[in-house]
Amino acid sequence: MAELKCPHCGKTFKVDDTSYADILSQVRNREFEEELHARLKDVEKQAHADRDLALAKQEAAQTKKIAELEAKLKQADTDRELAVARALAPVERELESTKSDLRTKTSEAKLREESLAAQVKLRESALKTQYEGALKLKDEEIDRLKDLKSKLSTKMVGESLEQHCQTEFNRLRATAFQNAYFEKDNDARTGSKGDYIYRENDGQGNEIVSIMFEMKNENETTATKHKNEDFFKELDKDRKEKNCEYAVLVTLLEADSELYNTGIVDVSYRYDKMYVIRPQFFIPMITLLRNAALNSLKYKQELAVVRNQNIDITHFEENMENFKQAFARNYELASKKFSTAIEEIDKTITHLQKTKEALLSSENNLRLANNKAEDLTIKRLTRGNPTMAEKFAELKN
Repeated sequence: MAELKCPHCGKTFKVDDTSYADILSQVRNREFEEELHARLKDVEKQAHADRDLALAKQEAAQTKKIAELEAKLKQADTDRELAVARALAPVERELESTKSDLRTKTSEAKLREESLAAQVKLRESALKTQYEGALKLKDEEIDRLKDLKSKLSTKMVGESLEQHCQTEFNRLRATAFQNAYFEKDNDARTGSKGDYIYRENDGQGNEIVSIMFEMKNENETTATKHKNEDFFKELDKDRKEKNCEYAVLVTLLEADSELYNTGIVDVSYRYDKMYVIRPQFFIPMITLLRNAALNSLKYKQELAVVRNQNIDITHFEENMENFKQAFARNYELASKKFSTAIEEIDKTITHLQKTKEALLSSENNLRLANNKAEDLTIKRLTRGNPTMAEKFAELKN
């Protein structure tokens, strides 16, 4: 058994071996834990110190590396600026040279421009003088024509337009209108007449085209100004009375009208097949209508042939029917005379029996002839002829 002394009170007490071992174990465990905690604190302090030292070293290394990189970047910027300066140096010299040349050329161009402007101004002045002189001549010519027209009567002005159209047509008559009729309309039996009539036929007499022309102009000093539409109704009446297909008004009236100054004006919406033109369209208008009519000429010719064939067939049948009627009438008269002659012969002349028989035979033959004539028709005469059969079929239809 062991003795233990309390360190606080100094009292001594005894404990058995088991308890002593147990107390000794507790003491050792506490000392171990205390020593372990102390060592752990030392290790933790050393770890913190090592970490701080490592962080300090790492931060110093990074700072040094950043400083090195910044130095390199600064050097790269310096090198780049030097390279750009070296590269731009010849360009700047060339640019400065170009600017100098440009300033020189601009100065020269300015001098040339000033010289050219002076020349243009002189040219403009010369052209202006020339134009004013030409304009003055034109004004004098216009005044002269106005004065001339003021001295003419309205009838003379109209006749001058008619003469112009007549001259234009005659210049081309021998080459373009060899078979055409173009003369003044002198037939006033219906109470009015147009100015000119144009007609053209083909070799068989079929009409190609026909045009009634009216020419209208007036003195510019006339107080009452006419309009083109004032003459439409009378022109349409003249066209119909003279059996013309088209009506054309050649006019100088309404000189400022945009409608009539643009070209050929179709007024058929008011009067059938009527046109209004300026004198310069006189020949083109005839050519236009003539060419359009030539396209339909072959149909007119075929229609005329068919019409003539139908007329011939109709007359042939009429003549045959007249022949049949005349033959029957003559036969009837002859038959009566034969009957009278036979009766007289029967009464008075018996020895002429042979003559009687001959006459009876003649009557029988006449009867047969009449029967054949009755049966005679156009169809029998044309049997076996396909062409005539077709024509009679068309006539019947």
